[in-house]
Amino acid sequence: QCIFRVKRNKTSYLIQCDPTETTLNIKQQLHSLIEQPPSNQRLILLSTNDVLDDSKTLANQKVENDAIVALTLRKGFRLC
Repeated sequence: QCIFRVKRNKTSYLIQCDPTETTLNIKQQLHSLIEQPPSNQRLILLSTNDVLDDSKTLANQKVENDAIVALTLRKGFRLC
């Protein structure tokens, strides 16, 4: 198990996950928190500035315990 922080503006979400989960799984978890579909979300690993690939696992993308990930939304979409 690992826990990492997803930051958007002044809000942080703590996500508990397994390193074998894909980025898409994480976006689906976030969907229930922010009411934005996974297709509108983009996650960026701040330590490398890499955009996370939906089809790859967190372990493959070197998202480790205590990592900080930035959440951005596609243009034209806003949080309610």
